[in-house]
Amino acid sequence: MTVLLIAAALVGFGLALRVPARVVWVMLATLWAAVLLAHLTLPGDHALTRAIGGSAAHWFVGGAVVALILLYGRGLAALRARARPGALPAETGTFSPAELDRYARHIVLREVGGPGQKRLKGARVLVVGAGGLGSPALLYLAAAGVGRIGVVDDDTVSSSNLQRQVIHTDARIGQPKVFSAQAAMKALNPFVEVRPYNRRLTEGDAPALFAEHDLILDGSDNFDTRYMVNAAAVAAGKPLISAAITQWEGQISLYDPARGAPCYACIFPERPADGLAPACSVAGVMGALPGVVGAMMAVEAIKEITGAGEGLRGRMLIYDALYAEARGIVLKRNPGCAVCGGQGGAGR
Repeated sequence: MTVLLIAAALVGFGLALRVPARVVWVMLATLWAAVLLAHLTLPGDHALTRAIGGSAAHWFVGGAVVALILLYGRGLAALRARARPGALPAETGTFSPAELDRYARHIVLREVGGPGQKRLKGARVLVVGAGGLGSPALLYLAAAGVGRIGVVDDDTVSSSNLQRQVIHTDARIGQPKVFSAQAAMKALNPFVEVRPYNRRLTEGDAPALFAEHDLILDGSDNFDTRYMVNAAAVAAGKPLISAAITQWEGQISLYDPARGAPCYACIFPERPADGLAPACSVAGVMGALPGVVGAMMAVEAIKEITGAGEGLRGRMLIYDALYAEARGIVLKRNPGCAVCGGQGGAGR
């Protein structure tokens, strides 16, 4: 009972002071080693050995059993993480007290927890476009603690953007969007690294840029960029979360032929005829709509990184804001797809 009371006090001390779990385990292991050493060095009738009870053999076996249970749990957790296709490699770094407080609502969330938050900290996400969809996606990725966020865009902030592109401000009109976004993200969360790429994404630099990231988010506003981003993501074997909006409606999916899902070109093999899918500057867009769909992109990115829940791999979510309706459709790979049809693996 004496040893159990001391162990309980150590655990309570750790919980009260929010000490990392591994530190608590080190203290418990030190306590066990001290008890075992006492039994090995002191006479059996010594007052201390009588107080702690048992024998050296009993304490040795007990410690070995606990160690085996812990090793089994760690091995099982590793197997589960490997079984989740969306879970990215875990970050081995630690969190500062300020970070623990900042991400507390994630850490207590069963589907994320400490391991999921470490994955977010170790993740490298590239967002193409810092406009209507990129704005909320970037803000929420930064707020969630994604360790490194790249943002590529060649545009500058204009007053017509501010009706929907909430990452920018009136004071930053005329500034490159990537630097405006960087300022907002760092102001929101100084613990994340933001890499701004103030240029138009091209076929030439996409491969090297994609290779530096684990996950790609495409919030671009034209079909040329969407097809190029999809082709580069397929070539790099990186999952792609792509979304689009117009007027009152938005759509989002996760394209990932390397893991059995279709690519963007499987679903949209040809761009629509002129006039069928006009740009927002022509057709208009309700200001809050990109906020909804862009936030969905961040949600799906967080799920993909942490392995939580079921993502949109092989499914498309369509949101109609005008009539407050959402519907999902199943997407299938096209074996004859000019972009990914020749790939092997789970999707063939």
